[in-house]
Amino acid sequence: MSLDVAVLPEAPWPDQDWEGLATRAATAAIERTPQGGWINSPTLIEIAVRLTSDDEVRTLNRQYRGKDKPTNVLSFPMVQPDLLDTVTQGTDDGEVILGDIVLAHGVCAAEAAEKGISVEHHATHLIVHGVLHLLGHDHGDDAAAEAMEEVERSALASLGIADPYPIDED
Repeated sequence: MSLDVAVLPEAPWPDQDWEGLATRAATAAIERTPQGGWINSPTLIEIAVRLTSDDEVRTLNRQYRGKDKPTNVLSFPMVQPDLLDTVTQGTDDGEVILGDIVLAHGVCAAEAAEKGISVEHHATHLIVHGVLHLLGHDHGDDAAAEAMEEVERSALASLGIADPYPIDED
């Protein structure tokens, strides 16, 4: 698989290798899904990641989801879930645009601080989560949420990142 993850970081995101981080996160996510076979495909899979402000994410969230508040991550799939199995076959130019992922800096930074983890680790988790949404995963019910969380745990563990869903033992 040839994976092209283009990252556009904007203020207030700090300068660093976000493209490398996002590529590792996307690869780890894809490898743990039924689309893992794409790794051996000559098709170029493209994902765009925009690291932006809470204000921009709030606008997008209001426009596309009817929720007038910022959220940590938004995903905009370009491929219908029922077409994912055949997406690498018969492309006109050998490229597939999987979709876009947008992260809100303030929300991401606040959640990372609350969890006691780095912004980089939390952003990695959010990108894994976003890629899974691009691949048709959802967390609309408990079973789907648990399945999605298990893939996230596995992907993050492969990157040396702790379980983002620790079990409270009260």
